Amino acid sequence: MQQRAKDTRLSVIEGAGRVFAEVGYGNASLTDITKRAGVTKGALYFHFTSKRELALAVIEEQHAIVLAAGSEIAASEAPALDRLMGLCRMFGQQLLDEPVVQGGIRLTFEASAFDADVSGPYQDWINTAEQLLLEAAMDGTVRADVDSAAFARYLVASFTGVQMVSDVLTSREDLMLRIEQMWQFMLPVLRPAATS
Repeated sequence: MQQRAKDTRLSVIEGAGRVFAEVGYGNASLTDITKRAGVTKGALYFHFTSKRELALAVIEEQHAIVLAAGSEIAASEAPALDRLMGLCRMFGQQLLDEPVVQGGIRLTFEASAFDADVSGPYQDWINTAEQLLLEAAMDGTVRADVDSAAFARYLVASFTGVQMVSDVLTSREDLMLRIEQMWQFMLPVLRPAATS
């Protein structure tokens, strides 16, 4: 694909991300998306045949943005538990700063409206959390008896709920505080008991 076509496609996805974030899938119109993206309907239809296809592209781009931002944290030399907390903070910041991430997350909650399987990004996140928890157990910063798979699923569910409630109550103004509070509740459960 030529660079100009790639740029146009990305503009459409970014415009769609903003519109979906603001009004949701059901209320979004392709006319609103073309206006927000600054493209013609012809340009939109060149890349996407339907609103559903565009919604799936926004979710895919949202996942790519979060993965790219998180890859440096995940690959760093920091202790595994610090990396896991860093990934949550990074994702929280993305929810504040990135319209495509905001749109993609709203779409995952509305996926039944366009009959989409959106489990892939969640499963990726659960798998990453599980791996980091296993590493943390091996380096002694997480109790050895913690069920890493179960806790990873719980962590992702907790983060999802924290950001959703933050969005409903404060339009995410308190999101970073709520993420820190989530970890304040979780860390005593994860950490080995202090020995005297």
